[in-house]
Amino acid sequence: MKSSRGVVVTRYVVLILLAALFLLPFYVLLRNAFSTQQEMASAQWQWIPDNLTWDNLRALFANDSVRMGRSLINSAVVAVVQTVGTVAISAMAGYGLARIDNRLAKIILGMTLLTLMVPAAVTFIPSFVMVSTLGWISTLRGLIIPVLFSAFATFLFRQYFMGFPKELEEAAFIDGAGYWRTFWRVVMPNTYGICAAIGTITFIGSWNAFLWPLLIGQDRDFRTVQVALSQFMTSQRINLPQLFVGAAVAIFPVLMVFIFLQRYLVQGVERSGID
Repeated sequence: MKSSRGVVVTRYVVLILLAALFLLPFYVLLRNAFSTQQEMASAQWQWIPDNLTWDNLRALFANDSVRMGRSLINSAVVAVVQTVGTVAISAMAGYGLARIDNRLAKIILGMTLLTLMVPAAVTFIPSFVMVSTLGWISTLRGLIIPVLFSAFATFLFRQYFMGFPKELEEAAFIDGAGYWRTFWRVVMPNTYGICAAIGTITFIGSWNAFLWPLLIGQDRDFRTVQVALSQFMTSQRINLPQLFVGAAVAIFPVLMVFIFLQRYLVQGVERSGID
């Protein structure tokens, strides 16, 4: 009995220590976000600085050269549109590969999965040339459209639809519905879990994207929040107070999304049929 209690206590101690290590970077981020430059550079570390201030936050949104407010709006628009578009396109592609009989389905699936083995950086140059030719540099179209399709999301949807009850679709076919109507009226209303899981992953990835928005959003009116944060780090100086408070502001939306939808991440993987 005592040994079992000791095991439980040990587990809780280990979990508390791991949680503290996980939360430590967030504490440092918030601590520095509301500290002065002198307190950050001080040799004497204070867990709670004496002069906590909101001036960093006010200065962040008053900085016209960075335009953090505009960058947050750009990131929100890009992340939401990309999430909705990726879920819709990948769901249709996954359903087609899982349900529509075609001798080329396995070949198309193999080619789709093959793209996962190609580093994203390799495709940046041809994608940039294509976007530049279309005149989409420094536009929301250039930021969103080239990254709408996701081979990973398509594969997850395909695995999910492989285990989807065919009886529901057959009942719709008997009523005269085709693939298109069956997909939107019968299948999609029953895929909230997998859609939320893939949507969460896509939103977080889109919000944190840096290299592609840096290439396309050359005009400061089309910078995303991650690109805006990089403006505080130059070869001449690093604006630590605004960098930390900007990072805290940037992480807040994605943290809220993760907190409310984290359970769907596990459910989505479980229901997709991946071991």
